[in-house]
Amino acid sequence: MSANNQAASMPDGAVDYLWNEDLAPTTNAQRTWGWINIAALWVGMVICVPSYMLASGLIAQGMNWWQAILTVFLGNFIVLVPMLLIGHAGAKFGIPFPVLLRASFGTMGARLPGILRGLVACGWFGIQTWVGGSAIYQILNGLTGAAFVGTAIPVLGIDIAQLICFLGFWSMQVFFILRGMESIRWLETLAAPVLLAICLGMLWWAYSSANGFSAMFAKPSAFIEGGAKEGQFWRVFLPSITAMVGFWSTLCLNIPDFTRYARSQKDQFLGQAIGLPIPMALLAFISVAVTTATVAVYGEEIWDPVALAGKLGGASALVGLAMLVVATLTTNLAANVVAPANGFCNLAPNKISFKMGGLITAGLGIAMMPWKLLDSAGAYLFVWLVGYSSLLGPIAGILITDYFIVRSSQLDLPALYRRADSYEFNGGWNPVALVALMLGIVPNIPGFLAAAGLLESVPMVLSRIYDNAWFVGAIVSALCYYVGMRKQLPSPA
Repeated sequence: MSANNQAASMPDGAVDYLWNEDLAPTTNAQRTWGWINIAALWVGMVICVPSYMLASGLIAQGMNWWQAILTVFLGNFIVLVPMLLIGHAGAKFGIPFPVLLRASFGTMGARLPGILRGLVACGWFGIQTWVGGSAIYQILNGLTGAAFVGTAIPVLGIDIAQLICFLGFWSMQVFFILRGMESIRWLETLAAPVLLAICLGMLWWAYSSANGFSAMFAKPSAFIEGGAKEGQFWRVFLPSITAMVGFWSTLCLNIPDFTRYARSQKDQFLGQAIGLPIPMALLAFISVAVTTATVAVYGEEIWDPVALAGKLGGASALVGLAMLVVATLTTNLAANVVAPANGFCNLAPNKISFKMGGLITAGLGIAMMPWKLLDSAGAYLFVWLVGYSSLLGPIAGILITDYFIVRSSQLDLPALYRRADSYEFNGGWNPVALVALMLGIVPNIPGFLAAAGLLESVPMVLSRIYDNAWFVGAIVSALCYYVGMRKQLPSPA
């Protein structure tokens, strides 16, 4: 059955708990995304507060300007490779991420990695919703002279106005969730030039406020001789690279959710190659320039742009915060709703639609109390980003190995929606994939527990393994999966 001619109807022998219209291969009529749309999608996802905080967070960890920018660029260049590889399956067969997982994990086993990816996205959805709500909160206080600042609610740790703004921004996103994928494409394409204008405006503010970039260029690294972190560069650089990869390791997995709408492989390749690394490098430069400028203007490094906008005051602050709301909205809908919505849909396609999956995502995003994940730059970079990359790296390694090495990029489309067929394995579960996943995760657990403060210390070798969590997990799981599947390599479909 050709992906290009597949109609959005249930294949012969398919079962309703593996198929619905949201999980079906895309038709020719649905493949409307050219490379410009995909590049615009990435611009919309890249330009957001958490992306901005990557480079400025590295400055807070002691890097100078070029070290921070280079770290961000290298991390994004590295993650682009698996992004393009996994995206190939979406563009070729028109299937979303949860369905692609069935080829390696089994028709039923695919639910496990799908939910692992979905829960991470729920956390990100909450973080971005908190950022957007915080911008609204700053706008209200800017207009009223801080009239909405109140006492923190016990347990939650935020005041009532912050909670209302958080829920208000949450409601804005639910509106687009209910309108479906096409509304997200429309929003991303429309917002991309606006977001680029925001970046240039921030860069101009940094340049004019600090009398050029000389202060940024002059700021030394904390790792030089006599610096506060003398000799510790590699100790910060390696986990930072992993954090950069970890930042997009989520999209690296579910990129087929978008490339399935691409008109061709060329469109998905060009769109991603242009839309990811270049805007990330630009945003990193702007982030470092602005963070450095805050020292000259305010006497302290302000690495959170929402907090910075609150300090600016006046009409410019209000406009800037309004633009932050737009930037956060575009990122959150594309990056943190589509994957978990499809993942929850895959649990019971006959009962859960894409829209219902999106609503489940939105609900879990509230329950995770995301403001607690952004307490500090260190927690954000090395606990949250590196931590979840240790879960997602192994899945990426298994997917790439299965699709390109085990199956030579050939899939039996109807079998992905049927039981007792090519991807049934053992009762719908592939034990090889499950063991490979576990073996890829285990080496990173001690380091994560230490980074999270749950263990006082671990041997240095385990700490270094965790510094490279995504890479360790991806390589270990890929090798284990290949060895386990070597004796049962299927013939091309």
